[in-house]
Amino acid sequence: MPTTAFGANTELSRCFSGLIRPPSDQNPTPIQRSTRINCAFDRVFNGSQPLRQSARNHRRRVLSVSTKNSANESESLTYKEAGVDIDAGSELVRRIAKMAPGIGGFGGLFPLGDSYLVAGTDGVGTKLKLAFESGIHETIGIDLVAMSVNDIITSGAKPLFFLDYFATSHLDVDLAEKVIKGIVDGCRQSDCALLGGETAEMPDFYADGEYDLSGFAVGIVKKDSVIDGRDIAAGDVLIGLPSSGIHSNGFSLVRRVLTRSGLSLEHKLPGEDVTLGEALMAPTVIYVKQVLDLISKGGIKGIAHITGGGFTDNIPRVFPKGLGAVIHNNSWEVPSVFKWIQEAGRIEDAEMRRTFNMGIGMVLVVSKEASYRILESGNGAYKAYRIGEVVSGQGVSYH
Repeated sequence: MPTTAFGANTELSRCFSGLIRPPSDQNPTPIQRSTRINCAFDRVFNGSQPLRQSARNHRRRVLSVSTKNSANESESLTYKEAGVDIDAGSELVRRIAKMAPGIGGFGGLFPLGDSYLVAGTDGVGTKLKLAFESGIHETIGIDLVAMSVNDIITSGAKPLFFLDYFATSHLDVDLAEKVIKGIVDGCRQSDCALLGGETAEMPDFYADGEYDLSGFAVGIVKKDSVIDGRDIAAGDVLIGLPSSGIHSNGFSLVRRVLTRSGLSLEHKLPGEDVTLGEALMAPTVIYVKQVLDLISKGGIKGIAHITGGGFTDNIPRVFPKGLGAVIHNNSWEVPSVFKWIQEAGRIEDAEMRRTFNMGIGMVLVVSKEASYRILESGNGAYKAYRIGEVVSGQGVSYH
């Protein structure tokens, strides 16, 4: 259905269900969606009244809220000074929760027979700006898929299908093809169908050569298999799964650091044999197969996807009231890109921990018995680190 945005807007419906085979018992049909708003935030509605949330804490992920920058070259940079106000985002979510009680989980759960459908939506933020500058468009679609499917697996859900939204002022078919190939790759890694999408061409709305992306994932989990954190207790172990780098949040601050450093994306990352562009654009890890395999072996009580808000805001979201976390510093290998960001931006430790994943993209809350098995398995096909424990109290402390 055509709309108007500073000129004619041509919307092109797409159905990609043939690119990736959906589950054999599904009969997918094309789905149409409306355009996103410019200040995008994560909130999940299960109809008009949310029926269940996948994390116990009602705080949701970061809003992108512009603020005035007043930092000079000698000051420590912060996410807020870079243009993103986490506290303002949390306040808006609090107000939305008054209108739609129950929002706040990593994914929204909708009852369907003996199962729940689990849905999530996200974008890739201002990482897109670096894609435009670097010309690396082939992997940004992987980031898009990852941000949604990694959210819904925190409930123990298997992703079923994914939908995308691609918006631009002038459709460059070759560029769009590169982006969508990345989305196809991400869906294959997630073992889910790319069911459909929307291409919106909106003249004068975006700068030449730029575009925006949104993604939507739906999965399923049996009601008696939902992971919701309710059984977490003091003494449980926190297992961290390594990230590939920045993933897809914190890039407003990253770009500010890059500007201050005087380096370009073509410069080498100090101490490494890759460019800054390659390091910063490394695609987000898709944890679907690894996490679902670990869940099938039992002992996992809660899962936190470490995105905006870092450890500080995301880990407590899966805890029952009265519990907090202790994180052991130096218990995992922090990628050098984070060390460069902190040094170049003179960023305080607390700010780094609340903005970036610091090398851990997913945190599992597990029993002690399960932790031994996971850590032993981690010596083979994948890495896993014991990064801390659950304690009585609240919040996250670092030792």
